[in-house]
Amino acid sequence: MKKILFVCLGNICRSSAADEIMRQKVLAAGLEGEFEIDSAGTYGGHAGELPDARMRAAGKRRGYEFTHRSRRVRSDDYERFDLLLAMDDSVYETLSRLSPSVEGLQKLERFADYLPSHFGYDYVPDPYYEGAEGFELVLDMLEEGCSVLLDKLTK
Repeated sequence: MKKILFVCLGNICRSSAADEIMRQKVLAAGLEGEFEIDSAGTYGGHAGELPDARMRAAGKRRGYEFTHRSRRVRSDDYERFDLLLAMDDSVYETLSRLSPSVEGLQKLERFADYLPSHFGYDYVPDPYYEGAEGFELVLDMLEEGCSVLLDKLTK
């Protein structure tokens, strides 16, 4: 079983959306028994909250139901998951500092590394402070990146 944790700052936009998008791609491929998928944030101020209402609305227009409850990254996530995917460099650096071991560091990657086109970015921008177009851009990036990630992990 492949265990993936998507991580952003608050776990209410990017990582929670990636969590559900990846779940849907795994389900569509008939591989649900081969993956464990979750998401978390490096900041715990939104713990227990649903994803941002704007992200839920943007996702709903694409057929997604974002229902994950925000949580903060825990030290045992580094043991539990095979891959921790950071949405931007700040999150990557925080995850690096939080890692309880060298082995945990080896599990860290940047989600943008799975974006061949990068959409003009070398990270997934935080749409929290943007308008509707920011949420749409992030969903485009997450859909493409999750497809590339799934292809890589199943080959």
